[in-house]
Amino acid sequence: MADNEVTQQPAAESGNGASKGAGGFMTSAFGLSIRDIYTAVRHGDLGLAIGVMVILVMLILPMPPMMLDLFLAISIIFSVMILMTGLFIQKPLEFSSFPTVLLIATMLRLALNMASTRLILANGHEGEGAAGNVISAFGSFVMGGNYVIGIIVFAILVIVNFIVITKGSGRIAEVAARFTLDAMPGKQMAIDADLSAGLIDEDEARRRRKELESESTFFGSMDGASKFVRGDAIAGLLITFINIVGGIVIGVLQKELSFSEAAQNYTLLTIGDGLVSQIPALIVSTAAGILVSKAGLQGSADRELVKQFSGYPKALGMSAFVMVILSLLPGMPMIPFLALAGLAGYMARRASRQIEEQKATEIAEQVTAQEEEAAPKEPPITDSLKLDELKIELGYALLPIINGRNKEETDQVTEQIKALRRQIASDMGVIMPSVRILDNIQLQPNEYIIKVKEVDAGSGVLFPNQFMVMDPRGGEVKLPGTQTTEPTFGLPATWVEAQYREEASLLGYTVVDPATVLSTHLTETIKSNISELLTYAHVQHLLKQLPDDQAKLVEDIVPSTISISGIQRVLQALLEERISVRDLGTILEGVAEAVGSTRNPSMIAEHVRTRLSRQICAANQSPGGYLPLISLSPQWESAFMESIIGDGDDRQLAMAPSKLQEFVGLVRQAFEEAGQAGENPVLLCSAHTRPYVRSIVERFRAHTFVMSQNEVHPRARLKTVGSI
Repeated sequence: MADNEVTQQPAAESGNGASKGAGGFMTSAFGLSIRDIYTAVRHGDLGLAIGVMVILVMLILPMPPMMLDLFLAISIIFSVMILMTGLFIQKPLEFSSFPTVLLIATMLRLALNMASTRLILANGHEGEGAAGNVISAFGSFVMGGNYVIGIIVFAILVIVNFIVITKGSGRIAEVAARFTLDAMPGKQMAIDADLSAGLIDEDEARRRRKELESESTFFGSMDGASKFVRGDAIAGLLITFINIVGGIVIGVLQKELSFSEAAQNYTLLTIGDGLVSQIPALIVSTAAGILVSKAGLQGSADRELVKQFSGYPKALGMSAFVMVILSLLPGMPMIPFLALAGLAGYMARRASRQIEEQKATEIAEQVTAQEEEAAPKEPPITDSLKLDELKIELGYALLPIINGRNKEETDQVTEQIKALRRQIASDMGVIMPSVRILDNIQLQPNEYIIKVKEVDAGSGVLFPNQFMVMDPRGGEVKLPGTQTTEPTFGLPATWVEAQYREEASLLGYTVVDPATVLSTHLTETIKSNISELLTYAHVQHLLKQLPDDQAKLVEDIVPSTISISGIQRVLQALLEERISVRDLGTILEGVAEAVGSTRNPSMIAEHVRTRLSRQICAANQSPGGYLPLISLSPQWESAFMESIIGDGDDRQLAMAPSKLQEFVGLVRQAFEEAGQAGENPVLLCSAHTRPYVRSIVERFRAHTFVMSQNEVHPRARLKTVGSI
């Protein structure tokens, strides 16, 4: 309908004229057609703006009864919709616009109070229909035509709303806002900590911060919004009092009604108007109380309440029992109490069954999960890249020495490996890696293999139920058994049955059980390859374990003059010749001295050896307390010096093969003669030739220790047992 087609008429009092007047009022009040209003409402922002403007206009301009009925119905439905939304939302922040909605609902009720007040005071002398059908219906139905009853009902509603619901929800909102604001710094720090630890990404952190900010704003707004309801209740009381007094005055003085007629008409309409306003206010206050008290719940209120009440069947059962007792009291109506007792008992039984079913389901899920975990899974392909530093592979006949027929046999092997780790740490100063033991069906039944970094480093044959017997003098064992070679040192030995063990001991033979044979072989293998087992990570760990006074030295030289990998190579050079690195502080002092003149790890290691002279001499001295020596003659010293070519770190030995063969023969002869004399001497040479002499000797006598004259401690007792 176009603007020029609308006939503007004054508002009629009743009948069709009222309808036409309403249309004319809307058009003249806003200057808009119905089509314009509909088009604007379709846009959310314009619709809200127009609605607020309509509420404000209702505070000023009069409203016909039919439109008052429409807006009163809207107010009631709006309050019910607010209550239902508060009940079914999952968490309070989903209804974060509640403070705004509460303000709009309060303004709508106040505007309707103003409109109804005009109609009541202007037309109250005409009877019950003066202010519309809604107010008339509430006045007639709720009060039964008795305004005294209406006043009492209205007062009770105001008291319930103002003192109970509004005051309680306001207090909850106030406390929630206070605690939410106090907890904000801690929650913010928790979000930052999770972000720094990598538990959440930047988007998740931003979402949590936004939610935290919205939560604090919401509860703060709710604390202030509760004052709207409080003010609405007070305004309702004042408006009701003013309408009653003003209506009686107007009816008696202006409309010439009797006092009783004026009191009947105006009081009935005013109380009806008050009930129409207070019932939506009570509903909205209840919604506000539910919303602020729902801060600790997740999910709709009905589900959470049913879940929490049904979670304790004993409480329902006790309630049913109490109601049965109450029904038996004299004068009590039995049927209602018994009916409620039966309902509570049924709910308790049903809740108990649900809990039992839930527990059975959880147990079944746990069993299924355990079965899935226990089921063999294909190992990831990355497992193939893992490298075992030490590993022992056994034939299937050797499994009893590991698994054992009883606990004592199993503990014997594991305890020997534990003791070996302690011994290596004490003797060599490094921590031995863990040993992985597994069976290998590709080996012979009694065969075993020791591997260092997946490479074979030693092998042998064991007989689990027998003992290895060796003659200390190197002779043949005169006992029945299987002839073999001791796997560690290559000595002749014999495997004999357990019944010959005591006889072998009486004959002076060395008797060794299979587990000891294996652990001895493992010990020598580790000592021979200890330098390869010293990794970069192990060196880092050793440096971190130093005392504080020695750790300062590490800070001075690492990484300014030498890197950790350089220290690793120095330690490996010492371990290759079975020199203990337990005195790490002295070694680092030697490194600090040597790095000023060279960066070659081999040359640094030679210098460190001089700092360890006391340790080296003590480790090689004989039981008699002296250091047996086989010295290198000046002629061979000159021969080696003349064969060294190159400068600096590029120096190397270039001796003729025939000369080398002659040297090897002389070394063997000298050490065999010393061995026959019961000595285990070291080979002594100059500091310049020692590395090159060692490089030759280690190829045919790996256990022979070669030391320089600089490594002889001044207080060491020396004994020369030969010369080359």
